[in-house]
Amino acid sequence: MTFPSAVRHAPSCIMTDNVEEFGDGENTDFETVFVLTDFDSSDYNYLYKRDNRIVGPPVVLHCAARQESLQFSCRPLYCTTMLNLSLCFTGFRNKEEVNLVNLVHHMGGTIRKDFSTKVTHLIAYSTHGEKYRLAVCMGTPILTPSWIHKAWERRDEVHFYAEEEAFRTEFKVPPFQDCVLSFLGFSDEEKANMEERTLKHGGSYLEVGDERCTHMVVEENSVKELPFSPKKLYVVKQEWFWGSIQMDARAGESMYFYEKNDSPAMKKAVSLLSLSTPNSNRKRRRLRDTLAQFTRETEISPFPPPRKRPSAEHCLSISSLLDISNTPETSDHIKYKSCKSSKPSKSSTPVLSKQSARWQVSKELYQTESNYVDILSTILQLFKLPLEKEEQVGGAILAQEEMKTIFGSIQEIYEVHTKIKVDNLEELLRDWSEDRSVGDIILKYSKELVKAYPPFVNFFEMSKETIVRCEKQKPRFHAFLKINQAKPECGRQTLVELLIRPVQRLPSVALLLNDIKKHTSDDNPDKITLEKAIESLKEVMTHINEDKRKTEGQKQIFDVVYEVDGCPANLLSSHRSLVHRVETIALGDRPCDRGEHVTLFLFNDCLEIARKRHKVINTFKSPLGQTRPPPPFKHITLMPLSQIRKVLDLQDTEDCVNAFALVVRPPTEQENLLFSFQLAGEETVKSAWLRTLCRQVADTICKADAEDLIQSTDPDSLQVSTKDMGSTLSKASRAIKKTSKKVTRAFSFTKTPKRVIQRAFMANSTPDEKSQRLSCENRIGSSSTLAARHSPSMVNLPSMFERKYHTFSRSTTHLF
Repeated sequence: MTFPSAVRHAPSCIMTDNVEEFGDGENTDFETVFVLTDFDSSDYNYLYKRDNRIVGPPVVLHCAARQESLQFSCRPLYCTTMLNLSLCFTGFRNKEEVNLVNLVHHMGGTIRKDFSTKVTHLIAYSTHGEKYRLAVCMGTPILTPSWIHKAWERRDEVHFYAEEEAFRTEFKVPPFQDCVLSFLGFSDEEKANMEERTLKHGGSYLEVGDERCTHMVVEENSVKELPFSPKKLYVVKQEWFWGSIQMDARAGESMYFYEKNDSPAMKKAVSLLSLSTPNSNRKRRRLRDTLAQFTRETEISPFPPPRKRPSAEHCLSISSLLDISNTPETSDHIKYKSCKSSKPSKSSTPVLSKQSARWQVSKELYQTESNYVDILSTILQLFKLPLEKEEQVGGAILAQEEMKTIFGSIQEIYEVHTKIKVDNLEELLRDWSEDRSVGDIILKYSKELVKAYPPFVNFFEMSKETIVRCEKQKPRFHAFLKINQAKPECGRQTLVELLIRPVQRLPSVALLLNDIKKHTSDDNPDKITLEKAIESLKEVMTHINEDKRKTEGQKQIFDVVYEVDGCPANLLSSHRSLVHRVETIALGDRPCDRGEHVTLFLFNDCLEIARKRHKVINTFKSPLGQTRPPPPFKHITLMPLSQIRKVLDLQDTEDCVNAFALVVRPPTEQENLLFSFQLAGEETVKSAWLRTLCRQVADTICKADAEDLIQSTDPDSLQVSTKDMGSTLSKASRAIKKTSKKVTRAFSFTKTPKRVIQRAFMANSTPDEKSQRLSCENRIGSSSTLAARHSPSMVNLPSMFERKYHTFSRSTTHLF
């Protein structure tokens, strides 16, 4: 088939089975375009050798749909699947590359020999080479050759585009492609985890020493000597492994080569460690890793300062002693001073031969505060800030909502404690005197502490759960945590273990202040100030506990809403909290049938009454899309506590045990109602439960004396009994009621009023049937009659149902 494109004339279409008839001809008035369905035929080869313009049917359909003229191409163009895409190849042999290049050209793409910013995709046969490294740095998609082959298989789909992310992601080159890894120095559990992730990310693994291995990943903190001298083998630290997974691309090995602790590079780093090191952030950052390897972990912090030399014990200033830390923030504010300095300065205070106990505890307060600030800085610098970077290799690791949940107000906590440390405690110890106030420092920042801590502490459990969930579901986040956990700054602690420090900090400060107060004389003005500071910290912690209680209360309300099927939405309220929950059994006909298992959810201003569901079939999904178990309860009523007029403590008798009742007056009723219950189980003490209930009722109606609401009463006067609750007769009575309700529901149609159906039955029944049906319904509806009758009523029940079904079948023609 040929398609002539005219310059001055309307285009025309010619069908032919012999391309040679038109393939050799030249016409100045027409341009001939050949539309071929097969680009691997003799006709294609004949036309291609004679430089004819060749397109495929998808090109014609694509241009027709857009009402565009045929796209000009100097090469045969079958489809537009890769239109405007620029590809570069690496790691291929010439023959393989030629075939792929032709397919790309047939789909509208272009090929570039050298990698540049104009390249949109790199097609890689392996993860070696300069082009691969450049593509990783620039964030260019790196794909396998299968991407081209699969795109060519879909060449006849006019609207398909190979750049679609859902299609392209399937062919991404995994980070460990053509890599064979071995692992040295890891525990069995960690090694198994790394081997499993190696397979998931395109690599394979063998035991250490196998000559087929391309990489040996070493746990640098536990391995001191290599078992052999490696040849033609990359020996890398574990950070290379996890970094490759985090980037979703093979990291450069040169940055992660393993070096022994006694190597020349390490010895040079150790020789640079000195107390008189100049104030250089760059040098200190370089030495930080080495310094942490020679410091022992303590319970206070993973970043303790190194031990001072015995010879320097008496010539170190306070500031130089306390300023040895592992974060660059400290060096921004404190200058190191040589112990040989002969001139005193503001930043150096002579150390007395014997310091007071008050000074010693104040120094401990500063040391722990400095370590705590270091931990907060580590959380921010190693975890939070890198995760917040928008331009990350491989895209964002966590969503913004997850970031907010995990880190919360950690930045605000860091800022207030930095001010406490740098602007106050350092200055206090530099110019120390016994009359200097330590308590004023805490009082000064008490309001900021109240503002910063509750949002973090209250949601710490949620933060921990989010970390665990994301680590399981997101391999890149798991790798990110592994990389940072191995760094000396973390002290081999996990992010969860670091984030728990703010939860523990304020109680620790309160204990230290109390210790300072013990060593402060009574005539020192700071004695009273310290007491106020301790009280202010207690108020902060009380505020935290109160907010946490409210937060947990709100969570409990959501749990109630999820547990109770049909629970009113207005139960959710910011001022409402769950006070108590009690399991009971209904003893009367209100608010549900006698014998029903009822759960009372007592809130601070209302009472949710729900019965246990008889049968649970359907599943339930939460708003977050997570599948929840079916609601175990069915909503009966949500009653404001103001409707409770009296709480009756029913005296225990032979026929009534562990029972109570509520006198309720709903606004829609003309008289009081009686709700009677029996406590189920022995875990709830009736007296304590009734006092709690009355206290909440009294608070709701603004009544001072809650005890006036309780009244002890003889159960016989109210005709309340717990006798025969588990008997066969009682169970049979409840079964008949349930069956009657099911039959009533079976007779009703969707959204059809019950009275309309009843009128339809009555209209199509004889007088005898009406009276018979009414008498049967009265027998079923009366609980007292059911309780008095025995098996004959149950025997007659099926025949009554048969009559109902028979009557119903005759009346349906009048209903529609």
